Amino acid sequence: MSVHDEPAAPRGVAMPELLIGLGMLAAAGAVLWQTLAIPVSPLYSKVGPTVFPYITTGGMLVLALLLIKAAVQGGWQPEEEKETPTDWKSMAFIVAGLVANMLLIGPLGFTAASVIMFVLVCYGFGSRRPLRDLGMGLVLSLAAYFGFAKALGVNIGAGFVEDFANGAITTVASWFGA
Repeated sequence: MSVHDEPAAPRGVAMPELLIGLGMLAAAGAVLWQTLAIPVSPLYSKVGPTVFPYITTGGMLVLALLLIKAAVQGGWQPEEEKETPTDWKSMAFIVAGLVANMLLIGPLGFTAASVIMFVLVCYGFGSRRPLRDLGMGLVLSLAAYFGFAKALGVNIGAGFVEDFANGAITTVASWFGA
């Protein structure tokens, strides 16, 4: 009989994994609650402003139930990984990046706050090349900003970086007669 033929020993409920699944379930409930609060005009025929939030809620609900099922069956984390201690320093940099983004997006704008968050999170994940991370964060943040602001017409918080980029784009466009 090979090792793969032996039945696995039953493992109990994996509490950390269960908490993640329950948190995801609560987040799905919050998204659903907020989606139900979106006013829908009768002018919309079939696709209105709530279609994508409902799809997102459904996906979150399915993932939450799958996470809870896996947690009840013993969890998805291998035993050897459960013994690995948490790297609290890395976790602190990741949390600092998220908090910095929340605090700085109003005064500095989306791009500057996102670049700071990107650099801190990259450091938390082990990157030791902050200039490269800053450049990558700037490119990704500007792409996201202009995707929302110009393509979708959604203002996600313009700041000095966005104002400078808009001015530069306008100047270059004027050179070409656009």
